Amino acid sequence: MPVDWNALDRELDDIIKESGDRTDAKLASKISSLTRMTDDEVQSLFPDPADVKKLSELMQIVKSADERNTRVNHLVLNAEKFGGVVLTLIEKFA
Repeated sequence: MPVDWNALDRELDDIIKESGDRTDAKLASKISSLTRMTDDEVQSLFPDPADVKKLSELMQIVKSADERNTRVNHLVLNAEKFGGVVLTLIEKFA
């Protein structure tokens, strides 16, 4: 029996999307457990998992035990990387 490559591609795409959705939900759940945001808020504000990762990195810097000046320096050095995440948070909470 020949393989229906188009059907296989569609099936794989569905599996990839489903696993991505589950991963996104797990990321949102973890972030919401560390913030005052709900899972739904995290997912709506940061639909891209890469942005959730950046949010996590930003939170790690802000919550670190380093001195304030050290944390500010880390933020300044990574301002371009965190810019979109910071803007999204300020728009949400301002």
